[in-house]
Amino acid sequence: MRIIAGRLRHRKLLSNPGTTTRPIIDRAKVMLFDRIRDRLPNARVADLFCGTGTLGLEALSRGARSVVFIERDHRAYELLRQNVAALDVGRQALCWRIDLRRCSLLPKGDVLWAPYDLVFFDPPYAVAEELQPGGDWHRCLVRLSRPALTLPEALLVVRTPRETALTLPACWRMEHVIEIASMRIVLAVKGDIGSEPEDAEPPEPVDRDDPSTSQT
Repeated sequence: MRIIAGRLRHRKLLSNPGTTTRPIIDRAKVMLFDRIRDRLPNARVADLFCGTGTLGLEALSRGARSVVFIERDHRAYELLRQNVAALDVGRQALCWRIDLRRCSLLPKGDVLWAPYDLVFFDPPYAVAEELQPGGDWHRCLVRLSRPALTLPEALLVVRTPRETALTLPACWRMEHVIEIASMRIVLAVKGDIGSEPEDAEPPEPVDRDDPSTSQT
């Protein structure tokens, strides 16, 4: 794994062997970042289910202001921290090990990490069905549309298995779809949050862990 372009171009990244994370192939990453390149300069980014940080670190390399990385898997999280340290981007990166279902998505601290301009949302393929209405990750997408979390016209990038049906909440308007190999990458723009039924938005979860910057 490596950074494709930007100030960190060609720098190698540690990857997590096994099935708990799915690093994105270079060809798909090139197609995705070519599509979103105009949104990256000075953007605040959230990389959810980030694995070892491939997407968020690519965004930093291409001009993003900051990235909040959220990952539950212990091994992937440790490799993420090593990647952040090796690239010397600790001042722009916050690494947070927590389950998204128990996470406010709003880090504490002096740095203004949110609201986000761009959100990468890459759940494990094994739980992709939770993106359907009523599922945990569908509710999380609804919550991400809150003004405290995302700016108007924020961009959401969701990666799923190609064969998986995806029904986005009404608050996200599908803009573009990339299909390559066995994956589908959906780009959606934040729309009218009032179009989502009130009972679709769950109460704000309470954080169980305090996030810390990668420098600690």
